[in-house]
Amino acid sequence: MRYTVTGSQMKQIDQDTIERIGIPSVVLMERAALAVAEAAEAFLSGQSPDAGVLIVCGTGNNGADGIAVGRILHGRGYRVRVLLAGNPEHATKEHRMQQQIAENLQVPTACADAFSLEQEHFAVIVDALFGIGLGRPVEGRYRELLEQLSGMKEARVIAVDIPSGIHADTGAVMGTALRADLTVTFGYGKSGLMLYPGKSYAGEVRIADIGFSDISRERVGWDAQVLEAEDRKKLPGRLADGNKGTFGKVLIVAGSRGMCGAALLSALAAYRTGAGLVKVLTVPENRVILQTQLPEAIVETYEPEAVLPGGDFQEFLERQCDWADAIVMGPGLGRDSYVESLVEMVLAHAYVPMVLDADGLNAVADHPHLTRYFTENIIITPHMGEMARLTGTTVGALKADALHAARDYSSRYSVICVMKDAATVIAEKEGTAWINGSGCSAMAKAGSGDVLTGVIAGLLARGMECTDAAAYGVLLHGLAGEAAADALGADHLLARDLTDYLAAEKEREE
Repeated sequence: MRYTVTGSQMKQIDQDTIERIGIPSVVLMERAALAVAEAAEAFLSGQSPDAGVLIVCGTGNNGADGIAVGRILHGRGYRVRVLLAGNPEHATKEHRMQQQIAENLQVPTACADAFSLEQEHFAVIVDALFGIGLGRPVEGRYRELLEQLSGMKEARVIAVDIPSGIHADTGAVMGTALRADLTVTFGYGKSGLMLYPGKSYAGEVRIADIGFSDISRERVGWDAQVLEAEDRKKLPGRLADGNKGTFGKVLIVAGSRGMCGAALLSALAAYRTGAGLVKVLTVPENRVILQTQLPEAIVETYEPEAVLPGGDFQEFLERQCDWADAIVMGPGLGRDSYVESLVEMVLAHAYVPMVLDADGLNAVADHPHLTRYFTENIIITPHMGEMARLTGTTVGALKADALHAARDYSSRYSVICVMKDAATVIAEKEGTAWINGSGCSAMAKAGSGDVLTGVIAGLLARGMECTDAAAYGVLLHGLAGEAAADALGADHLLARDLTDYLAAEKEREE
């Protein structure tokens, strides 16, 4: 597990390291510059001796890092040009110091306004224009400069800490941004490097240890946690003397006439994740398909016309809920009038952890009074469209600050929110958040979300806490997607394939 921080948090960590820990700013800067210089040398390996490095520096400490990179590479014999952008009167103390050292060592420098980028050829561009403090859109000469650099297609780009133009907290493009092949970021990952579109601009992200201590990070705090492949070892193992009851029972309330696939995928995923028993509660038309495709599942049916509060159906539904250790509500239910009553009755009578997904969420969006049943043992798993309906906002607004959107909804309704996107985020009511570091675009296929729902339910049934089941479920789902895409190809992967690779991921750890 690793941590991401916001731009503000990183500045506080830097300040704490300097003032309380006692590591001088110049030491941190030299180590940062060395990490970037080594990355540039790797890019220059095998190039002709006159392959050049253009280092574009702003007036802040990010630019100071860049000047130090130029000085190091110049000292190692590389052809270097340090390009200084911005008003020198606004330069930081560290920037002025680094510039003076570069002048003393006769490192070639030029003013960005007076230098034509067509004058020389460069194999590598080091982007040290803006750092993690960028808070407004890039305009004017800075915008022109970034657009010119973007047009130098033959050069490989290394971003210092974060690509210029990317918001460190949200990943938003602040007007324009320079796309990097490699981002060398310092101390901790920045949330904006994990969230789109920032993630797509960062290229490979390399976290360089330049001397920050976890003591400072613990004092300041962090923004989110990122679960990685090695965190699979924290998934629950299987007791040698366990039985099917030991590993939990999952009730899946899913499927409607002509919509059996979602229920099947969720049930199969719950089994593949290790649940001992899975029961699907669905309409009669789905019985034969489910029993044929997944004979391991128990199938109970109901007539939609019988879904009425009180009476025999309510007693029947309460018995189903009482049987379960975890409940799934929503995949493939459709949006017929009876669904509101079905969702309300399950929410009202379920006393075990629940995953609310798909048409269960649509029912809540259509009938907001259902949120009165929300509790902290409910995990909602909306994709961006569903989240937009739940919140009455737009997909664009959600994407602009995904962590905030997930945190806000979770805090307001005391649920765990798994907001699905290319970079899925998970939040709980106290503000703790995760950004998923696994997965790939091959998973953008119908049914993938139903598999995730089943994975989370399977982990819940096996006794994981709700927040852990949500976070680790997303991790496991993404790792299975990566493995399936590698084996089958991105275009050929189907949601059902994910369940096979869920089994492979589990076996690898167990």
